[in-house]
Amino acid sequence: MNRRSFAQALAGTVVGSCALAQPSTLFGQSTSAASKEKTSAAPFKLSVMLWTVFRDLPFEQRLEKVAEAGYHNVELVGEYEHWTDKDFDRANAKRKELGITFDCTAGLKYGACDPDHRDALLAELNDALRTMERIDCPALILLSGDRAPGMAREAQHQSCIETLKRAAAIVEGKTIHGQPVRLLLENIDPEENPKYFLTEVNEALQVVQAVGHPQVQLLYDFYHEQISSGNLIAKLEKAMPHLALVHIADVPGRHEPGTGEINYDNIFRKLAELKYSGMVAMEFLPSGNAVAQLRAAREAAVRAGTAAA
Repeated sequence: MNRRSFAQALAGTVVGSCALAQPSTLFGQSTSAASKEKTSAAPFKLSVMLWTVFRDLPFEQRLEKVAEAGYHNVELVGEYEHWTDKDFDRANAKRKELGITFDCTAGLKYGACDPDHRDALLAELNDALRTMERIDCPALILLSGDRAPGMAREAQHQSCIETLKRAAAIVEGKTIHGQPVRLLLENIDPEENPKYFLTEVNEALQVVQAVGHPQVQLLYDFYHEQISSGNLIAKLEKAMPHLALVHIADVPGRHEPGTGEINYDNIFRKLAELKYSGMVAMEFLPSGNAVAQLRAAREAAVRAGTAAA
């Protein structure tokens, strides 16, 4: 499963009051105590993309597991779509108890490359902003969407630029939880979605540069880029001025760092050397115990990043 198919499945699943459990304990220790466990600080911020882990647990327990692994930021993909007011209240209370921030969300159905979808995407954006305010989440992932049949590639590229300029006008000057609202453009590899328009980070970067707005930035997913064309660190250096978020998973299989061909120690070191201060989000499918592997990934990022800082 990938994030797109997860979001599609989520649309048909009630993630409401039945998915929000009462507080529980972890290994005999309260989750609030577990969340306060002392951890080493990384030179960049660390997060977990929630769709990849603990999917069989109620929402609040999923946050507890993330805190147990030592993280204090979580990224969502519309898990709140069917929540009631009481569900939002419980989720907000739990994240605050655990010291967790929802740093980013995703899940819009429309993309930017097809001008026929522009108005629908902008309407979705306006709706999403209301929800983001409810959960204190300041960033939203935007996608190019699938290629528009019969339209020249350059026209679709320009549509991405124009759509993001229109989106930038909507978020101009807006803040959530004391931070500017940011729209993050992501590319997807062609193996995951052969129809997707933006498959390489260099073209996504060109779009962001052409939009030229500080609230429109880049999401660099190393997993997708390795499958698309590789050369990860050179592209990272080029993207730095516009980079707000990176996603972490190894190739093949989208598992934890160290299971495949990407040298994440080098990537974490390079992020620190480049003084990257954005979010580094784990978006991998654990091959074993999720808490242990999330913790190991966090420790590897801290160790490599601190050594280079």
